[in-house]
Amino acid sequence: MQIGMIGLGRMGANMVQRLMDGGHECVVFDLNPKNVKALEKNGAIGAASLEEFVQKLNGPRAVWVMVPAGDPTEKTIQSLKEVLDKEDIVIDGGNTRFKDDVRRAASLKEKGIHFVDVGTSGGVWGVERGYCLMIGGVDKVVAHLDPIFKTLAPGKGDIETTPGWQKKKGTAQEGYLHCGPVGSGHFVKMVHNGIEYGLMQAYAEGFDIMRNANKEELPKEIQYDLKLDEIAEVWRRGSVVSSWLLDLTSIALQKDKNLSKYSGHVSDSGEGRWTIEAAIEEAVPAEVLTAALYTRFRSRQEHTFAEKILSAMREQFGGHTEKK
Repeated sequence: MQIGMIGLGRMGANMVQRLMDGGHECVVFDLNPKNVKALEKNGAIGAASLEEFVQKLNGPRAVWVMVPAGDPTEKTIQSLKEVLDKEDIVIDGGNTRFKDDVRRAASLKEKGIHFVDVGTSGGVWGVERGYCLMIGGVDKVVAHLDPIFKTLAPGKGDIETTPGWQKKKGTAQEGYLHCGPVGSGHFVKMVHNGIEYGLMQAYAEGFDIMRNANKEELPKEIQYDLKLDEIAEVWRRGSVVSSWLLDLTSIALQKDKNLSKYSGHVSDSGEGRWTIEAAIEEAVPAEVLTAALYTRFRSRQEHTFAEKILSAMREQFGGHTEKK
């Protein structure tokens, strides 16, 4: 199947490579010509402009947009609206807010252009492992794109079938799922990333507790000098807390036990905030996910004014001075 890809960063370029390895024809465009040239060497059909990109695609065209969420995606989709034809398909595989999907789909529909949103998880490892895909869109349009999704997804691999799934049909076991109408794919991916924040925070706090188990302030009989890299590795094998995130933690600790190259500044890409907003709109308590998001905010500051207030109150009511 032929597919066009706009945005050839690490994710976009790797997805193109996986698609070409799976036998698909890929037409590619990026604002950086070097990214286009690099994939042309591997067999992609490059384009120097959006107009040339559209001309090289056969109708009905399928265009996958893999650029940063927000203004870049907005401008790209609006530009595509001007050059695409009726029955063409725009696929947004970035981390877009689901409410923007609904609005953009309505705008494209004015010209008869279809819209599909695809929450994509897999990161830089996806070219080898495959990508978990959460898809939103009209049934027949999503079905038309199934060969693309099937190639990008990891497939069943060596993961055991969940009891009860043996007789079920569908693509969930293959690593991709049509979640529902437009916006639902990115909605599910949004919650996925919100959960990811919570899982990461739980691991981070747990390892921090173990790292500080040998503090001098503790009684000597319960001071433990723990080998965190080995603990991460043993937990990967048979533990109920094993996961890919733990795998990545183990890799990082094997390279540098003290994680000395990291400052501790943790960014958020938006989905965590949107997850909390959705929880508020639905009146669903989400204490863990909210706390994990706030901790990321905290990581970007040396000391907050709130902490200064806490310190001042401790001094006032109890004479507790700050430790130097």
